[in-house]
Amino acid sequence: MTVRVAIIEDDRDIRQLLQILIDGSPGFACRQTWESCETGIPGLVEDPPDLVLMDIDLPKMSGIEGVVKIRELLPQLAVLMLSVHEDDDAVFQSLCAGAVGYLVKGLPPVQLLDAIREASAGGSPMSPSIARKVVRSFHSGEQNPLSQREIEVLRMLCDGENYRTIADALFVSANTVKAHIKNIYEKLQVHTRAEAVGKAIKDRLLR
Repeated sequence: MTVRVAIIEDDRDIRQLLQILIDGSPGFACRQTWESCETGIPGLVEDPPDLVLMDIDLPKMSGIEGVVKIRELLPQLAVLMLSVHEDDDAVFQSLCAGAVGYLVKGLPPVQLLDAIREASAGGSPMSPSIARKVVRSFHSGEQNPLSQREIEVLRMLCDGENYRTIADALFVSANTVKAHIKNIYEKLQVHTRAEAVGKAIKDRLLR
């Protein structure tokens, strides 16, 4: 099944490279590209893709503001941030705005395509540097609500491992892994991996 992608990126060279990569990869198609939210959002409403790759530093309306607007108009449309920023505030604001994941520019093409596929299937992909923030956030002493085993499960989730791989690594069943993940989400009062990252940053658990 082809993943239809739209791009909102003000750097023409980056925008064109992303379009070439996506259109040249089996199972992907670049439907639209725009240089701003002002031009892009009306096009998304008219012809919604499966996923939007969104920069943060855009002229006038920022990418974070754009996510908020897209979520208002098209709540089912997945928006995946692609930015040079790795600071806590940028990640937190993006995820709280409704982005399903956060990637840092410069990610290898194969990893970028894998992340797009994951996000379009309902996942919350993170660049390794962002995922490491999550892991570090759950080693903050008394504020950490998770057990050691839950931290291990979360670490492997952030590394992109699936339930079966985690189960094999921990010598438990897939159902046990699912139970751990359920407990993680309940303790953090979140529903997705992206929300878990946002929760960690919001509560200043990062060290």
